[in-house]
Parts: sequence; C-alpha cells; structure tokens
Amino acid sequence: MMKNKLPQNTDPNLLYLLPKRKKGFLRIIFSRLLSISLLILMQIGMMLSFYVWLSAYLPHFSVFQLVFSVGMILYLFNCQMDYSAKLTWLMVISLFPIPGTIFLWFTQKDIGHRAFGKRLSDLIHQTKNKIPQKQEILQRPEILQSGADSLQHYLSRSGCFPLYEHTQVKYFPSGEAKFSAMLKELKKAEKFIFMEYFIIEEGFMWGSILKILADKAKEGVEVRVMYDGMCEISLLSHDYPERMKKSGIQCKAFVPIQPFISTQYNYRDHRKILVIDGKTAFTGGVNLADEYINHIERFGHWKDTAIMLKGEAVSSFTLMFLQMWNITEVHTEFDYDSYLQTVPVPAKGYVMPYCDCPLDGEKVGKSVYLDILHRAKSYVHIMTPYLILDNELENALRFAAERGVDVQLILPGIPDKKAAYALAKSHYLSLIQSGVKIYEYTPGFVHAKVFVSDDEKAVVGTINMDYRSLYHHFECAAYLFQTECIPEIETDFHTTRKKCREVTLQSVQHETIFYKLTGAIMKTIAPLM
Repeated sequence: MMKNKLPQNTDPNLLYLLPKRKKGFLRIIFSRLLSISLLILMQIGMMLSFYVWLSAYLPHFSVFQLVFSVGMILYLFNCQMDYSAKLTWLMVISLFPIPGTIFLWFTQKDIGHRAFGKRLSDLIHQTKNKIPQKQEILQRPEILQSGADSLQHYLSRSGCFPLYEHTQVKYFPSGEAKFSAMLKELKKAEKFIFMEYFIIEEGFMWGSILKILADKAKEGVEVRVMYDGMCEISLLSHDYPERMKKSGIQCKAFVPIQPFISTQYNYRDHRKILVIDGKTAFTGGVNLADEYINHIERFGHWKDTAIMLKGEAVSSFTLMFLQMWNITEVHTEFDYDSYLQTVPVPAKGYVMPYCDCPLDGEKVGKSVYLDILHRAKSYVHIMTPYLILDNELENALRFAAERGVDVQLILPGIPDKKAAYALAKSHYLSLIQSGVKIYEYTPGFVHAKVFVSDDEKAVVGTINMDYRSLYHHFECAAYLFQTECIPEIETDFHTTRKKCREVTLQSVQHETIFYKLTGAIMKTIAPLM
C-alpha cells in the first residue's frame, strides 16, 4: 500500500529540493548503471573465455587442475577464516577449481581497495588517542563485575572507543518516533550537522530533512552528508553531490560504483549516524527512506528502533563520521579537536559507542554480541531482521539457552528477501532444540538490531546477525550499561513479541518445501551472500 509521497500540508518549498529523476525504460537505457554493468560483464566474459581456452589443453590441464585444487584445499585448512566460510570455499573450489580459486584469491587479496584500506588504517591510527579513556571509570566495582572493562580493552585494539558516563540515552521504538525527534534536533543546530546513512531515498522523509539542512546551510551551519555508493544504482543520481552543493550542503557517496570489478564493492557503509553540534547523536536501524517511518508500505508494518545520545559519548560518533569522511580528502591535516567538544549531561549508567571495520581483521560486532551471550545470567532478548549465522554465533546462542538463560529472538514475519528468510529458517530447528525461543513478527518486517540482557545491558545499532554485517560491512552501535532506557528496550521487546507468532518444532517440521529446499541450498553459500 502506497501513501502520498508529499501530503497536502507539506511545505511547497520542499519540492525544489527533491531532485528530478528520469523514470521508466529510458532512464535504464541511458543510465550510468547500464554502462558500468556492461563493462563489468565484459570483464567477467574475458575471464571465462580464458578459462575455456585453458580447458582445451587436456589432459595436461586436468592434472594441473587436480594439483592446484589440492594445494588450495591445504591453504584453506591453514588460513584464518571462519569454518563456515572454509566449507563454502571448499565446495566452490571442488566444483570449479580454477575459477573458484581465482575468485578466492581475488577476495583474499582485496583487489581494488588497498589504498582505501591503508588510508582508513592511517586515519584510525592518527585519531586513536583523540578521546582518552577515563581510567577511573574502568575501576568501578559495577564495571569490573560486568566485564565492561575488558570489553572496552578489546574494543580499544581497533579504534578509539571509550566507555563514558554523563550521557543521556533516549530509546525510540519506531522509525516514526526517531524521525520526529530528528526534525526537532536538526532545527536546533548552530555549528554543524553530520549525516552518514546506508540509504537515502527521495520522498517525504528525506525531503522534510533536506529542507531543514538547506535552511541551516544558509544560516552558516556546516552540513555534511554521506551515503553508501550503492544508492547510485537505483535511488539517487550519480551527480547528486553536485545537486546538494547548490543548496550549500557538502555531500559524497561512499565507494561509488565504478566500471571495474573490485572487492571494494563488498564493503558497504551500512552505518546510520547523525551528529548535531557534538551535543546530540542518533544511531539505530532507521535509514532515510519512507518505508522506515511507515509512510509507504513495502513488507507490511516496518518495525525499527533507534537511540539518541546527549552528552560525552556523542564525541565517539563525531569521530567515527570524520574518519570515514576524510578517507577521500586530499589534505593531511584536520582539526578533529574543534569538533570533539562535548557538554556532560547528568544521567545514570554508561555508554560505549563503537564501530566495526571489515578491513582490520577484528570482528567487533560479532565479538560484542558473543560477550553478551557468554556473560548473560538471566536472559538475552534479540531483535534482528536476518539470522544467517556462522558456527560460533549459533553455538553461543545454543549454549546460553542450554545453561538456563532465557534466549529469545524476534524475526520478521514478512520477509524483504525470500532467500535470507529461508536461510534464517534453516537455523530454527537446532536453536529450538537447545531451548532458544523464536518469534516471527506477523504485522510485517522487523528491521531493528537490538540485544538486551539481564535488565542492565543492551546494544542498539546497525549490526544484523548475518555475514554481511558481521564480516563485510562498516557498522556502528552503542553498548549500554545500566542506562535508564534499558527497561524501555525490554518493554518494547515484550510489546513487539505480543504481535508475533511463536515458531515451534511442529511449525518447523511443517514448513513449506520451498523454504526447506531454498534454505538447504543457500546455506552452502551463506558466507558469500
């Protein structure tokens, strides 16, 4: 069901800010995407032609292929890779030895982003001590007993992620609630507005925000907007940054699509960050498109969550944004300190914002989730849109349930991707047999990424429980300990669960053959999805 993009009471000034896009078949024919796709297909065709040419030289080629495959299998057994991924690559190389090996080599060598990765690594190194950790916080009894001190020590390996106090956290149980708060906070901006989102799509939500951004830019507020380059495929034109510049807004796409095959495309910016004046920050699952606030309906009711921070912890999100923004900047010196000024806000509890970079070898998002599961005493309640697990995470869920922890998951009842939905169902049987309780949200799609445990810990952010988020995407979240909003998060979980159907052993056994077969097939290549 589609609602009006712009209601009758919408400010008419919004209309000039919404870029005009060509529609229909002609847009596809003359699009930049089509030309890039054709060039990439030509490159793939050249590779396949080379393989066919080699295949003509049998039987010598067969012997070479056998020796080559054995060598690659030995390499897989001895490399640092998740065992689920190793099994997938073993299957690929066994079926297609040379193309499979080239594909593996291509992904392992990360062709196309070496300079990008080095630049990001340098930025993180340069800014690693920009926000010092207050050591007295880590020595407090409640922090030592909870394990938050050791978690902070782990996170400090990969970046600047202090554990803060003096930070107020507001929890939003829907995209609509976050959107309303965003508009109010944006209107208060006096110095700068930083926005980094996976998806920005033209419509009522983005148009409403864009009007405020343009007005603020006219007032002299520094406005920077960054979105993932995949938006250029179907949502925004490739010259969108230039169009934004006309309104006084600095704008860029993260890793735009180029006409060359590159592993760079595998690493998307899935983060959602808004920082205002260094005083207020937002994160969570909500992108800037109309379905996230249920202004249009795509997969039934869209259930999402977000948080707003005010106080010291905002500095971490400011730094995260500036690190990502400066990857493509040519200057070597940047005055980070002028943006990292915060005002403490009296509040209970502790907050530790963090991000996950797929290029540093650390699985930060996964490790934080594992830490919560391993330390849980009473319960762990989870909302996630996708459930595509490696062995370690699945075993952690099962072990927590088997040792008496109440582990519950809420997943979508109406999927956005049938293949991902089938993959999630392939995990149901083993989880339920271990005592994990699974619920599906019958009104529609759950896009929330929430962990809450033992009435004292929670994580709200962008990190899904799937291979994309845990291994390949740039992500962010906030770890909350004893903050005042944690009871609200737990209440929201129970409120949402009342609208769900429980998955039982009987319902799993009576699942349709389509989902059983699709899940079994997709599970073999899950790490590549």
